[in-house]
Formats: sequence, structure tokens, C-alpha cells
Amino acid sequence: MEPNRLQQIAAVVRQAGLNEQTLAVLRETFGDMHFTSCLDDDVGNIEPAHRDAGFNVYLVDGREHCLKLTTDLQSATGLLLAQVDDAD
Repeated sequence: MEPNRLQQIAAVVRQAGLNEQTLAVLRETFGDMHFTSCLDDDVGNIEPAHRDAGFNVYLVDGREHCLKLTTDLQSATGLLLAQVDDAD
């Protein structure tokens, strides 16, 4: 994945919000990538690839049988968009 693609996706989420409609648009626009979402509290002990207002972006490596979080931009095949609770 190219860094500018990560920035494009973050800009879409920043403007449209993190919701099912935004995920559907991202899946349609970036059809070669996997997108999923959760609460940031549900993510393990890994640093996000991108931090933004209200959400963090984590890299997903789906090249093998199971999906796994990664910090390697080049091996990322998808993104986990995690909603951040501002009360934390």
C-alpha cells in the first residue's frame, strides 16, 4: 500500500465519518482492499498506522490464510478503522 492511499482513505473517513455507509464507499472505491471497523479499545497492543480525530487506522495483512494486524505498509492488503472514544 502506498502512503498517499492511506492518507486518501483517512481523508474520506474524516469528512464522511466512520460508519457503514463510509465503509461501503471505501469498499467500492478501493475494491482491491479489505475494510473493517471496530472500537479502538478492541484492538490489541499495536500502534496505528494513522491517528486522526475520532478514529485510528491499523494495517491488515491478508496475504496468508488468516488476517493479522501489521505495521508493514508494504504487506498491508486492508485496513481496520477503529473508532476512538473521546472520553478515554
